[in-house]
Amino acid sequence: MTYSIRIADLPESERPRERLIAQGAKTLATAELLAILLSTGSGKLSAVGLGQYILQTLSQHQRDPLSALREVTISELTKVSGVGTAKATTILAAIELGKRVYQSRPPEKTVIDDPAVAAAALSHELMWQSQERFAVLILDVKHRLIATQVITIGTATETLAHPREIFREVIRQGGTRLIVAHNHPSGNTEPSAEDINLTRQLLEGARFLGIPLLDHLILGNGNHLSLRQTTSLWDEVAQEV
Repeated sequence: MTYSIRIADLPESERPRERLIAQGAKTLATAELLAILLSTGSGKLSAVGLGQYILQTLSQHQRDPLSALREVTISELTKVSGVGTAKATTILAAIELGKRVYQSRPPEKTVIDDPAVAAAALSHELMWQSQERFAVLILDVKHRLIATQVITIGTATETLAHPREIFREVIRQGGTRLIVAHNHPSGNTEPSAEDINLTRQLLEGARFLGIPLLDHLILGNGNHLSLRQTTSLWDEVAQEV
C-alpha cells in the first residue's frame, strides 16, 4: 500500500482541515485528525498517509490503535519513520489535553441530571482504569453533587460491591440520592448478569431506605451506558411494591 497523494492534491472538500471546519471534528477519521497535528508528511507519505502509518505501526502487536495512542510514549513515536521530536510532542500534547478535558470533574453542587454528566463526574476514577472499580455519586435532594467515592477496586476482570457498603457511604456523607457506576476494563459496556442482579438488589435497598437510586452506569474506553435507559429494572422493581 502506498500513500503518494499529497493533501494539496486533494479537492478542498476532502482535505482534513477543510472537512473539520465544514463538518466538525467528529466526522474525521483518526488518521485525518493526526494529519492536522502533523501538518506535513514525510517522504512519499502525505500527512494523512503518515497518520495511517503511525496507527499501523502502533497496532502491530495486536493493540487497538486508539488504546495504543492513549498510552504512547515519545520514544515509541519517534521510532516511527517520519516522526521527529516536534511531531511526537505535538501528538502527545494533544492526547494529554484530550485526557484532561474528558476527565475534568464537575464542581460540587453541580446538578447531575443526565447520564453523560454523571459519567464525566466519574471518568477520572473509572474510565481508563485497568482494574474494575465500583463508585458512587452522592447527591442531595435536588440532584446536586455532594461527593464521589470509589467503593471497591477489583481484579482486571471483576470487582465486588455490597449494597451495605454503598448505602453506608451515602448515609455517612448526608446524601439523599445516588448514582452508582463501575467500569469494564475491556471497553465493552454491555451489562453482565451480575451487573443486572446487583442493580436489582440496590433498587430494592433504595426503596427500603427511601434513598432513590437514579441510575447505574457502566464506563469503558470513552463510552458509557445507562442501565436505567437500557433496561426495564426500575419499572420492574416499582411494580413489585
